[in-house]
Amino acid sequence: MNLHVVAYPELASADRELIQQYRHGHNSLYKVIAPHFTIVFSVPDMPLSDFVAEVKKQTEETMAIPFCLRCAVINKDSFSDNYDAFLVPDEGFSQVSKLHDRLYRNKLAHHHRLDISYIPHISIANSVDPTDIKKIVNKWNETEFAIKGVISALDVINYENRVIATVEKIQLRVI
Repeated sequence: MNLHVVAYPELASADRELIQQYRHGHNSLYKVIAPHFTIVFSVPDMPLSDFVAEVKKQTEETMAIPFCLRCAVINKDSFSDNYDAFLVPDEGFSQVSKLHDRLYRNKLAHHHRLDISYIPHISIANSVDPTDIKKIVNKWNETEFAIKGVISALDVINYENRVIATVEKIQLRVI
């Protein structure tokens, strides 16, 4: 198994549609996974039951996280030749970052890639051409936008051969 933890945010229908319309033409993972925040990246060598138990233990008191996306940024993908355009939260940034760090304590600590900075984000585009991605980021940022949402659950997923399967949904505490 290739386990991850993602959060599919609750968004207004119009905001989800806007993101999806943009992802459709620019994101190679559009058909693979819905808009999401990745909280824990690839863990290929841990039994599913141990992984789920650890995620539940580390999140048992975690409150749902409200956020607001107001900025697009360019990022060089650490796992491929791609550059990405990310929508990054102003509000909620620290809560998502702290959740990411909390999940990498204890049993997942040896999987934490300290050589890669963690940026909470929803990916909207990717390309091997950084100029293309910069144009996309500029287009998003030339007008003010505020996409509000809530992270109220975490999905433990298995991602293999470009197929996502949710194996467990973990509800966060309601605000």
